[in-house]
Amino acid sequence: MKIRGHILLAAFAVFLMAITGAFIGCGDDETVNPPVVTPPDLPPQSTFVMDFDDFTQYVLWSSNAGDNTEALTKQNWGQSAVRVAFWNIALTVTLAVPVAAFVEAFQHDPMQLEDGSWQWTYSVTVGVEHTCRLVGNVEENEVSWSMYLSKEGEFTDYLWYSGTHNLPATEGEWTVNRGHDQANPFLGIEWHRNVSTATGDLKYTNIIPGDAENGGYIYYGSTTDTDYDRFYNIYNKGQDNLAEIEWNFTDKNGHVKDENFYGDTDWHCWDTNLDDVDCP
Repeated sequence: MKIRGHILLAAFAVFLMAITGAFIGCGDDETVNPPVVTPPDLPPQSTFVMDFDDFTQYVLWSSNAGDNTEALTKQNWGQSAVRVAFWNIALTVTLAVPVAAFVEAFQHDPMQLEDGSWQWTYSVTVGVEHTCRLVGNVEENEVSWSMYLSKEGEFTDYLWYSGTHNLPATEGEWTVNRGHDQANPFLGIEWHRNVSTATGDLKYTNIIPGDAENGGYIYYGSTTDTDYDRFYNIYNKGQDNLAEIEWNFTDKNGHVKDENFYGDTDWHCWDTNLDDVDCP
């Protein structure tokens, strides 16, 4: 019986040593092979900045139209350009600082913070210098972003905009606030992109609380359609009117539908020279 007890005791000691070695071994493995952590990729600029290029020539063209003879032959394209230019001009001024801050982020590398999030810090000058702090955080099913801006002597770490997108960065949203002096929601942005077809869309919506145009929007997209591969849908909330514009990015011909302006729901077309033509 005494010998049997010694045998059991020795076996138990071996068992304890095996367990201890296993735990020590696991701890060593974790120390030698730490998890690889990389910062999230910044979403493309096209998820924040709308493309107005095809209609920006309107301002130059209209200033050189002279006696309006040419304008009379380009009414369909011209009316489309007016609607796009309205949003373009309004947003160029209002979004100057947020856009500059977002675009500049691509020129800098982030540092990881103690909470696991990533921070880009830099400065931009739009009239005066602003210090930018962009924070990105990878969560279970999405990536979140917050852009804080500071201006010496006026404000510090003002949350100018924030947003989220899914992990593959194929869809997401932004909320842009007004400047620090008004500090309320201004613009809602929704976006989608298809990397394989190089297509996508971007929608700006007025979300100013109590504003008469709250709910108005401009919606831009690129598609795989062979006839008209670009579009704008522009909704005027005050007039409850939707203008639909489609055109060919390469050839520049297109058409527009605007019931308030034309008094009908038909398409009205222009050719590759931007001149009015009968629709096919």
